Amino acid sequence: MGVQERRLREKAKLRQEILDAARDLFVKEGYEAVSMRKIAERIEYSPTTIYLHFKDKEEIFDCLCEETFAKLEKKLQSVQLGDSLEGLKQGLRAYVDFGLKHPNHYRITFLSRQAHVSRSPVSRRKEAGCRSFDCMQNCVASLIAKGEITDSNADKVSQALWCAVHGVTSLLIVHPDFPWVAKDKLIDQVIDSMVDSFKRS
Repeated sequence: MGVQERRLREKAKLRQEILDAARDLFVKEGYEAVSMRKIAERIEYSPTTIYLHFKDKEEIFDCLCEETFAKLEKKLQSVQLGDSLEGLKQGLRAYVDFGLKHPNHYRITFLSRQAHVSRSPVSRRKEAGCRSFDCMQNCVASLIAKGEITDSNADKVSQALWCAVHGVTSLLIVHPDFPWVAKDKLIDQVIDSMVDSFKRS
């Protein structure tokens, strides 16, 4: 390994350490309570070092959301979404499973107040989020074209499905101590009920 390659790997590693520390702090203390200095203290570096990688706290937050959406998009693309209604159900289940497997990623990207605030109307995190949503919307449009979904409004169907899976994912993350029925059965019930409500009888 050459010197330049080693430096690039070390830089990437430190950048990821900053993101991981920031995610943990944002979840535990809230976005507003976390400063660049506090993030630096968590990884035992100077604030100056943080600024070599990110211009400010919002850029760190944007990168965290981008990271989440990239992981989610990759997860969704691994499922054959457009092939059938069962494929759609598998994709929706993959969404829920992703959120439950990465609860801090999900909290930051979907449940934090800062996730809905941006200085720019077209931010990197919004663009990344739209790409993830497009995975499901394209699947729905394909199933409508095949006649497997009777409602012709792909936007409405996709948004309704997202409301359902986001709801169950959020509740299972935020209220883990609630006396839920068997988790897998609950998730399947929500997904089956929603998808089946749109299919041709």
